[in-house]
Amino acid sequence: MAKRDYYEVLGVPKGASADELKKAYRRKAKELHPDRNKDDPEAETQFKEVNEAYEALKDPQKKAAYDRFGHAAFDGGMGGAGPGAGPRGAQQGDFASAFSDVFDDLFGDFMGGRAGGGRQRATRGSDLRYNMRVTLEEAYSGLQKTINVPTSVACSTCNGTGAEGGAEPSQCPTCSGMGKVRAQQGFFTVERTCPTCSGMGQIIKNPCRACGGAGRVDKDRSLSVNIPPGVETGTRIRLAGEGEAGLRGGPTGDLYIFIDVEEHPLFQRDGANLFCLVPVSMTAAALGGDIEVPTIDGGRSRVKIPGGSQSGRQMRLRGKGMPALRGAGHGDMFIELAVETPVNLTAKQKELLREFEKLGEDNNPESSSFFSKVKHFWDSMKS
Repeated sequence: MAKRDYYEVLGVPKGASADELKKAYRRKAKELHPDRNKDDPEAETQFKEVNEAYEALKDPQKKAAYDRFGHAAFDGGMGGAGPGAGPRGAQQGDFASAFSDVFDDLFGDFMGGRAGGGRQRATRGSDLRYNMRVTLEEAYSGLQKTINVPTSVACSTCNGTGAEGGAEPSQCPTCSGMGKVRAQQGFFTVERTCPTCSGMGQIIKNPCRACGGAGRVDKDRSLSVNIPPGVETGTRIRLAGEGEAGLRGGPTGDLYIFIDVEEHPLFQRDGANLFCLVPVSMTAAALGGDIEVPTIDGGRSRVKIPGGSQSGRQMRLRGKGMPALRGAGHGDMFIELAVETPVNLTAKQKELLREFEKLGEDNNPESSSFFSKVKHFWDSMKS
């Protein structure tokens, strides 16, 4: 069976650059790897074909010969051995070289991230989260608050190195500082985290007694936090460098403060706007008048109620809402009326209301409109 064109095998045009060849090889190797295609008997053959093509085209001299002579360049008489020529050991060496280029992509998902990533001299500290509850009044005005955060800080005894006396760690002899070790397992070259240094690339011969070689110790820290006006539930405040200390001198993580605004007994919040439900007597709603309502800043505002107001009617107080967290200005405050029906009436009050009912035929337009529609509905059903 005739061999397929190497460029066709990789799915790239002739003359593709080294980067294009490498990307195509990685994509094909992922797609056809036998471990991911256990139900496809052809996958292993195609996988080997892809490796053979890339082995020939990744080398500039072999690629030039192939571009000129095709597969004949590797048949033994056209100047040089082919990608699969030579003893078994040479074949495995060439394949291992090609396969190492794509090892990260093939096994990164199974080994907890990028394999073969080199040494990790220092590890960044973890980010921390702190949940803070504030009142609506505090969210309106803003505040400065001191909080205690349990965290890890750099060890002062070893200056964060993890070694006794602050000495520098030495290079791991097992992995030569790379943090990874390779092992040949038949057809594959497998890379694993170095068991001696746990991927750090360094070892500490005399660990610091204060921190046990970690370079950091647990400690509660007091921080002064500035909460800006206008925060709401879910607002996140980032304090850079105030998180957990890094391992062995690594950079410090960040502290994230998540705001939770408590519910208020008088005001309900919707973004920058506030709503206040104000009960008014039936007579006040009917006759109209002025009422005094509270504002979130602790002040008072007078609101004029128009005569004949119904429950649910809203009146706006501009600029009396919450301050905008990002930007200038304030939201508005909405007063919603709740007309209250009187209870515990005396005999005299009941008598007056009955007298009022007799005289008030045209005082309830909504009721008259509703029952007129009801009558029309019943008449239409009868006809």
